[in-house]
Amino acid sequence: WVSNEKVFYRSGVAQIQFADQKQEFNKRPSKIGRRSLSRSISQSSTDSYSSAASYTDSSDDETSPRDKQQKNSKGNGDFCIKNIKQADFGRREIEIAEQEMPALMALRKRAQGEKPLAGAKVVGCTHITAQTAVLMETLSALGAQCRWAACNIYSTQNEVAAALAEGGFSVFAWKGESEDDFWWCIDRCVNVEGWQPNMILDDGGDLTHWIYKKYPNMFKKIKGIVEESVTGVHRLYQLSKAGKLCVPAMNVNDSVTKQKFDNLYCCREAITPTSFLLKRTTDVMFGGKQVVVCGYGEVGKGCCAALKAMGSIVYVTEIDPICALQACMDGFRLVKLNEVIRQVDIVITCTGNKNVVVRENLDRMKNGCIVCNMGHSNTEIDVASLRTPELTWERVRSQVDHVIWPDGKRIVLLAEGRLLNLSCSTVPTFVLSITATTQALALIELYNAPEGRYKQDVYLLPKKMDEYVASLHLPTFDAHLTELTDEQAKYLGLNKNGPFKPNYYR
Repeated sequence: WVSNEKVFYRSGVAQIQFADQKQEFNKRPSKIGRRSLSRSISQSSTDSYSSAASYTDSSDDETSPRDKQQKNSKGNGDFCIKNIKQADFGRREIEIAEQEMPALMALRKRAQGEKPLAGAKVVGCTHITAQTAVLMETLSALGAQCRWAACNIYSTQNEVAAALAEGGFSVFAWKGESEDDFWWCIDRCVNVEGWQPNMILDDGGDLTHWIYKKYPNMFKKIKGIVEESVTGVHRLYQLSKAGKLCVPAMNVNDSVTKQKFDNLYCCREAITPTSFLLKRTTDVMFGGKQVVVCGYGEVGKGCCAALKAMGSIVYVTEIDPICALQACMDGFRLVKLNEVIRQVDIVITCTGNKNVVVRENLDRMKNGCIVCNMGHSNTEIDVASLRTPELTWERVRSQVDHVIWPDGKRIVLLAEGRLLNLSCSTVPTFVLSITATTQALALIELYNAPEGRYKQDVYLLPKKMDEYVASLHLPTFDAHLTELTDEQAKYLGLNKNGPFKPNYYR
């Protein structure tokens, strides 16, 4: 049974379905009851992403938004959100976010006279937060029409969705959607009479997948796809390899600005507010604690730097000898997980892989060990193996569970193994400004590119655009770039105005 305090899993009493991690990209979810949880081909859609800044909890009204008839102050009802009355609160959050997103605001100011996206009909599927709202309103200022759904059933800030709906945007999202709601919202964005998208902005690939499987003829008018997540990019490369990618696609995830800033600095700063959550719920002190971080890519580097600064003893696991050597040179001890699993106090996964921490590891952990994931999706920790009759789940608070073994040993599981930085803490708006600006420029590039420049393949953002995104953020720090002299530029074989790095630079 399920209560506010404890969750007991007993065979024959309750069965809960979880996303099948082995389902392939080209499988479509079956149609089921509206309010039920179903298996989903999407890993990203079931990631937990609840912002601490959200003004209200989605449980304040049990009525499904799909059963409500809502209109904004102008009489427009082309949206489906939790509560349009929250619009004023959402507008305040958007205004705060604008202060920390200087590049998007600068882009809006510089380009709105030219309207580089005039005629663009952008259908989007991303996290609907105040930061995304700034992006959407920027796209609108540049001439685009937008329809939007959430890429995650937990990520939507209801008050921000209300502000967008009040502002005339067609938004279909609310915090706490069921899986059926999730696909219904995407379909409402795409399947509308008299409006057909010609650009896709996706985070996770679910929107692209839905159009590809259900409305393939739409690709005849779509000029391009912009994708920013690991999962979505992987899906695009699969389609490209199979010869099924119908339009050009821009891989924003592997752009320099995304990798070096979003992945590194976002995770480094997100660990700190998460540590305060742990302190409130478990009275844990990070100083002196033994922590193993699985993976030393950009995310792992950010986590390790933050943990080291707090006085933790940090171990690293890694498969790549180059990243492993970086970890050693940065002063971290490289180990195999099974060598330290019995002694560590905290386990953090940052690999983007699956089954990094399995039931055997979980069984060997010490009492009170904290387990969490900073990597991609919810595949890294084998949480499904903990849904067994002999283990008891005890809810401590939102996103914090005790999993108790028969002998009384317990581990502290955060966000049910889903993305920690997006579940238990907030994300730095300034870093998201970098990614959002990159997305906007990628849309402008694909939409305005002359025919033949981009074929039906996956492309990286041109290095000149990466540098432009970075330059738009420098005034915030009152930073002044040094300019090459003609002689210096000739010596290096560069244009004085860039790009300063080759396209293969990462």
